[in-house]
Amino acid sequence: MKQSFFIVDEPAMIALGSKIGRTMHSGDVVLLKGELGAGKTTLTRGILQAFGWQGAVKSPTYTIVEPYEQLTVPIYHFDLYRLSDLDELEAMGYRDYLSVESIVLIEWPQRVPALAAMATLIIQIDYADAGRQVSIQRL
Repeated sequence: MKQSFFIVDEPAMIALGSKIGRTMHSGDVVLLKGELGAGKTTLTRGILQAFGWQGAVKSPTYTIVEPYEQLTVPIYHFDLYRLSDLDELEAMGYRDYLSVESIVLIEWPQRVPALAAMATLIIQIDYADAGRQVSIQRL
């Protein structure tokens, strides 16, 4: 099933993330696609808020992964922008984060195409007029 939403601003993106988060469950692997600045981390903030997170959310561009283990369901937020291949991801032990008890959110999954086979949800965010077009596909 594929859904599409037009998002006009940051609060609307956070609200959509929260709505998506309320449909997610343990074992989900979410691929977040979109250009720099499209809103992937903002959408992630809304998803995390749906699980009770109240703190700041930053893109883990330099740390690669940001854990949110204290939530009702552990969530791991990856940003693969700085990676060049699966070997780098393997070296950091990414498989340890994948479990039926957690949710994994992955920004820039196209950097490691092998991740597509693990996805349960693909979210594409594109610039559109003065807002964003968000397409969501549950696999």
